[in-house]
Amino acid sequence: MSDKRIYLDDNASAPLRVSAREAAVAALGIGNPSSVHDEGRSARRIVNDAREAVAALAGVSASDVIFTSGATEANAMALDPALKVNGRTVTHLLVSAIEHPSVLCGGRFPADRLIVMDVGPDGLISPQTVEAAIADLPEGAVPLVSVMAANNETGVVQPVVEIGVIVREAGGAFHCDAVQAAGRLDLATLTADADMVSLSGHKMGAPTGVGALILRGDRVSFGRPLIGGGGQERNKRAGTENVSGIAGFGAAAKEASAVEGAWAEIWTLRDWIEERLRAISPDVRIIGAEVRRLPNTICVALDGVQSETAVIAFDLAGVAISAGSACSSGKVGPSHVLEAMGLEDGLKRAALRISLTRETTRAEAEAFVVAWEKICAPVGARQSAA
Repeated sequence: MSDKRIYLDDNASAPLRVSAREAAVAALGIGNPSSVHDEGRSARRIVNDAREAVAALAGVSASDVIFTSGATEANAMALDPALKVNGRTVTHLLVSAIEHPSVLCGGRFPADRLIVMDVGPDGLISPQTVEAAIADLPEGAVPLVSVMAANNETGVVQPVVEIGVIVREAGGAFHCDAVQAAGRLDLATLTADADMVSLSGHKMGAPTGVGALILRGDRVSFGRPLIGGGGQERNKRAGTENVSGIAGFGAAAKEASAVEGAWAEIWTLRDWIEERLRAISPDVRIIGAEVRRLPNTICVALDGVQSETAVIAFDLAGVAISAGSACSSGKVGPSHVLEAMGLEDGLKRAALRISLTRETTRAEAEAFVVAWEKICAPVGARQSAA
């Protein structure tokens, strides 16, 4: 194993930011933010400051931010069959076929009210597909539509601005899982027409175990809270707030707000890696390369490579990558995202995800390419010669 590890799995969990670590440690054991004494008020100030930072990142009011244990909980909160849109209860949940499993399962919606919408071979769900799915609903139906901002496996950025407009014009509610987009794209612009937005702290350099659901304005309202009990988080999410995690989340959000040009060098490095992979392995497939993607994400497949075996080989070489979503690790069978895109069986079994961090260097990129040449290129060469 290499002495220096190279971490290229940012989409699974971003490296902890120094500012987030310091903020989280400083907030440990400070007090209960619901208490009225000085220690409690200090904790409440930390939570409120973090709420302001997350709100600024999302381009919303601080009162729109509900802290959660992570994006999976935020998604579960959003997929509420008792949700009301301008006083009307939603009747159907429409999701894209490439959503995170916590959305694709339909949350609390019964199966007969869940509609899964197809994506194209490029990994995009078209606004026309959403429009047609809504038009096919029974008369008087009120849709709740959930489409992610950017896919965690391919990095493909979805047309959520256009989709949000369509859903609103149809009188429905729009939820956007923006976990991978936050801190890498202009979140406020991208999700401006979303009623609800899910965020995860550790995807942008905060500690694990903290996230948020953005509930924009008063157009939509929940039924019974997912977690009942005390009156925390505006009676939307009971339980004593994770002050330390929230403090780290706020610090990370402040840094992540400065996205303009922040990923430009990583974008260039990503393109350089792809050029090198194509030169070494002419049969390589960069999945989603023809459409807009996250600046740090490469989903690559070379027929004949077994992704699970390759991930282990890269790990032994000191390089951390993945075979898809970390949230689905240990599953048997190909990625549901690649299935939905109609990828050939050989490529589905060979897919690898390389997601650069904000700190990835040219030397690390070169080391990954060297490892690729040793691990994957010989397999591809044998396949071509067969």
